[in-house]
Amino acid sequence: MRLVSQRFLATLAIAACLALLAVGDAPAKVLAPDFVALAEKLKPTVVNISTSKNPAPRRPQRRSPSPDPFQDFFERFFEDSPRRSQRERSLGSGFIISDQGFIITNNHVVAGADEIKVRLSDGREFKAELKGADEKLDLALIKIDSKDQLPVAVLGNSDEIKVGEWVMAIGNPFGLAQTVTAGIVSATGRVIGSGPYDDFIQTDASINPGNSGGPLFSAEGKVIGINTAIVAGGQGIGFAIPVNMAKEVIPQLEEKGKVIRGWLGVTVQPITPDLARSFGLEGEKGALIADAVKDGPAAKAGLKSGDIVLEFDGKKIREMNELPRAVAATPIGKAVTLKILRDGKPQDVSVTIGRLAESGDEADQKAADDKMGLTVKVLNKELASRMGLKETQGVVVTGVKSGSAAEEGGILPGDIIREIAGRTVSSVEEYDRAVRTLKKGDVVRVLVRRGDGNYFIAIRVE
Repeated sequence: MRLVSQRFLATLAIAACLALLAVGDAPAKVLAPDFVALAEKLKPTVVNISTSKNPAPRRPQRRSPSPDPFQDFFERFFEDSPRRSQRERSLGSGFIISDQGFIITNNHVVAGADEIKVRLSDGREFKAELKGADEKLDLALIKIDSKDQLPVAVLGNSDEIKVGEWVMAIGNPFGLAQTVTAGIVSATGRVIGSGPYDDFIQTDASINPGNSGGPLFSAEGKVIGINTAIVAGGQGIGFAIPVNMAKEVIPQLEEKGKVIRGWLGVTVQPITPDLARSFGLEGEKGALIADAVKDGPAAKAGLKSGDIVLEFDGKKIREMNELPRAVAATPIGKAVTLKILRDGKPQDVSVTIGRLAESGDEADQKAADDKMGLTVKVLNKELASRMGLKETQGVVVTGVKSGSAAEEGGILPGDIIREIAGRTVSSVEEYDRAVRTLKKGDVVRVLVRRGDGNYFIAIRVE
């Protein structure tokens, strides 16, 4: 009996060891974060933002006979429409990044605002000052003055996030202050066509209108993204700007009020499997140069159409969209080495990075008579690439004056002007001639190309 008992005990010991080994090989169970504790800690760092602006005053319309039925229709529409007496308002979110009162939000939340108000989680309200904005990344830096210590959100590292990680969003959806939602990282590096530097984090944490500018927190309670966009009609599909992209531009927004970016002077396109085979490239990595701007940095360095950029300043270029982002973050005047593939052979090319002209730069713009409040420029391949446009010819809107007739009518930067009052516009000179014929009080019909469609917009000239 004693011998049997010893064997039995030995068998049990072996079974226990095998069970432990099996458990060790099994995947570890990942527990959800303590969202209650995270919410209590992080909600004070998130603010609600409300903005307002006065609508442009409407002048009495002088009715005159017109042979154009569209002109008569638009004049009657404006004359019969009730005037808006109330100020236009919008809501958004933001988060405090320093105890000096600096707050990050989306540019589209505060763009064109006459007044910006910030409400803290404890109910206190402050008037905020716009310190800087970047339309391309859709980011803005605002500031409030508070005598008391402000809670500050800690900025994380968005390059380290993985698909499937828990995240939490806090914001002001539909005016519902301090709303907390949770989900996971659904994808990274998403390109949604919003601009030349798309690199969004996709999440299924509920994001709705009013969440714009609010933070996306990691399970560690650090900001990894700025909630920015949603898919209309979609559920569980939201997009956030990686916080590392914001960290690159915040110092410039604080110091200069705008972002100055590097410029290579090329138009690039993705490499398809067929293109890769035709160029003798293994895989589909890199950015294919479709065109080099004359006298631009790339052209001066000898880069040309057909070159494939495999590496930029030591950073591997796996997809086309990575090159514009890398160039934009490079200091002006820096000499960088590009590893390229030309005629099937790798080689190094040194390029001195130039300065990307912004929409407000005088040297880069041709502004017509400001009767409509527009700044326009002739469209080319390089500008179309920078603005994320499919078309490469025509006259494109690069700026819309705040409070102008064009803004009230609904014209947006990136719209391509096709016609003004029935007159075809295909150059800046034709745009100038068409605008010069307009008089104050006229209601003009403007045909624009936006995305894949054409739209008529009525504008009252001021």
